[in-house]
Amino acid sequence: MRALLRSMTGYGRAVASVGDRTATVEVRSVNHRYLDLVVRLPRSLGGLEERVRSTVQQRFERGRIEIAVTVEEHGAADRRVEIDRGLLLALRAALEEARAALGTAEPVTLSHVLSVPEVLRVEEPAPDLDAWWGVVSQALGQALESVVAMRAREGQALAADILHRLGRLEELAQQVRERAPAVVQEAAARLSQRLAELLPQGVDPQRLAQEVAIMADRCDISEELARIGSHLRQLRDLAADAAPAGRKMDFLLQELNREWNTIGSKAADARISQWVVEAKAELEKIREQVQNIE
Repeated sequence: MRALLRSMTGYGRAVASVGDRTATVEVRSVNHRYLDLVVRLPRSLGGLEERVRSTVQQRFERGRIEIAVTVEEHGAADRRVEIDRGLLLALRAALEEARAALGTAEPVTLSHVLSVPEVLRVEEPAPDLDAWWGVVSQALGQALESVVAMRAREGQALAADILHRLGRLEELAQQVRERAPAVVQEAAARLSQRLAELLPQGVDPQRLAQEVAIMADRCDISEELARIGSHLRQLRDLAADAAPAGRKMDFLLQELNREWNTIGSKAADARISQWVVEAKAELEKIREQVQNIE
């Protein structure tokens, strides 16, 4: 069975050009319980943020994903220079008044009034968002492909470790399954011996059989083992499914931990208790890996 799990760790960078426009997109992805997007765009292209978010949301379901977009336009921009005529005239009048108050013959020149930054304003043309999206979307798509590929490679490494540990859990469950009947028999023998010590005149066989039956019912772990087997099969199926599986796997691991705890409390057997401890250790290691899975 080929595992298709995907990690939440990845990186991608791409550059795309259309005409005079060039866009560079960097995407970084790390673990997160939900999908958390951080988009950094040039201020002039802030109107593209929702398009960027929508594109990313179509590709991923979990992870903190940071997208940084930088752009460059090679052609001459159609800029306009505006003059604040009211401010210009007011400045000239103020400078003439200052010249008169100081009694100086120095004339008021154009450089004097233009030295105030507010007199001249450079108007940048509104960006063509559709045209810019054409180039940004290309770079974004390529960068996301790199992230997807890296997350898939990381996922394969995680899956190999998880499947190995699932195999060990299946072995432990089988060992418990084989040991369980002997646990009941040994407990019945101890009960019989204890009653014989307490009742030297003899034990009613029918009463002993009833007590043994009650004890066997209390020690019965067949249902827990059946659920463990079902949960392990579901985990293997999730590992082979291309759909995001991290949350489902985390839930199944919680259920498995509960079943193993119940077995440990019911069986009251040293060997089974040892296997329960080992199983819970394997579950914890799997749970740590699952935190990295989308």
